Amino acid sequence: MKLWLIISGTALALFLFSTIFLIVRAGNFEFLKTRSRKIRLLAGTLIVAGTLVAVHSLLGFVNALVVALYFTMIWIVCDIASAIFCRIRRQPFPRYYAGYCAVALSLAALGFGWYQAHHVVMTSYELTSEKIGGNAKIAFIADAHLGTTFDADGFKKELEKIQRERPDLLAIVGDFVDDDSPREMMVEAVKALGEIKTTWGVYFVFGNHDKAYYGAARRGFSAKDLVDEMEKSGIVVLRDESRTLGNAIELIGRRDFSVERESNGKRLSMTELTRNVDPARYQIVLDHQPADYENQAAANVDLVLSGHTHGGQLFPFNKIGKWIGANDRVYGHERRGNTDFIVTSGISDWAIKFKTGTVSEFVIVKIRGNGFLVGRKPHHFFGKTEKIGLVTGHIKI
Repeated sequence: MKLWLIISGTALALFLFSTIFLIVRAGNFEFLKTRSRKIRLLAGTLIVAGTLVAVHSLLGFVNALVVALYFTMIWIVCDIASAIFCRIRRQPFPRYYAGYCAVALSLAALGFGWYQAHHVVMTSYELTSEKIGGNAKIAFIADAHLGTTFDADGFKKELEKIQRERPDLLAIVGDFVDDDSPREMMVEAVKALGEIKTTWGVYFVFGNHDKAYYGAARRGFSAKDLVDEMEKSGIVVLRDESRTLGNAIELIGRRDFSVERESNGKRLSMTELTRNVDPARYQIVLDHQPADYENQAAANVDLVLSGHTHGGQLFPFNKIGKWIGANDRVYGHERRGNTDFIVTSGISDWAIKFKTGTVSEFVIVKIRGNGFLVGRKPHHFFGKTEKIGLVTGHIKI
């Protein structure tokens, strides 16, 4: 609670600073420059406040804050660049080019961020293990937050893309629904999940939003209602338990870290979860929040799949979650000891409707037995894939 108060206070302070900054800067345009200071401030207030009020009414306060921050950051950079050029040329520009550039670049950045949030790409990784005799293909998604960037019909379209990959397993790693997801939308989306055809089925673990922070009445269903609908559709809900898949894979689903961090509850440790698991099996852990890497690596599990971070969401704030110790990783692949960790940026979004520092994605993980690892990531704008990074054995580029 203390952390959220600090975050809320900081957000409000930044919003007020950005609003005042933009009002003052708006008065520097040449068509207002000749007016009195009061007229310039009044005009700037009408322009800036009108814009932010419109964004707030359409998208909420947090997106109005994002818009204000981006305009402010880019405007400061443009003002500094303009001052340097004026110093070099030893005379001021005849027009307020810094302001025009700031507006254009801000709109471009936010437009790009809107596209990234609402356009889903596929990201694939290839891992290897001697424990797997053949090949396995795992699809996983996190952070659908139903009703934010797509409804049930939009979700079905993304599932069609996943189905075309013919995965052996589909894992939903938390925050499938949001605090405002309507019950009817949840039911439709769960039915669509139940129609996916895989070798081993569809599995779900809870995220922090699935349980409903504001109670069941607000969105029309409880966490139990969500579980009941999933089980009715044949989806397996894992809460600190595991399932054996095929002859070589053990799937372990964890309760979300929020039961400890926010509810003073308890979830099983990795030692407890793996105590009776055959170490010869390839162990996959579904854990919504990437916040227990040390213990997961110590337990010698093979693969941990997480979401929650939204890939850092906004540039240049991408790494804040890791810097403050809330997450062990914000996005992508990491290997510690014998354990591979993958964090997805999420298939959708939460309250913030822009992704300027990452993408919306579903993830395909291919497990092979040929002695090297290749990670892949999408080209953020065009949604293509390109090979990256490396691991034990060969490096394939």
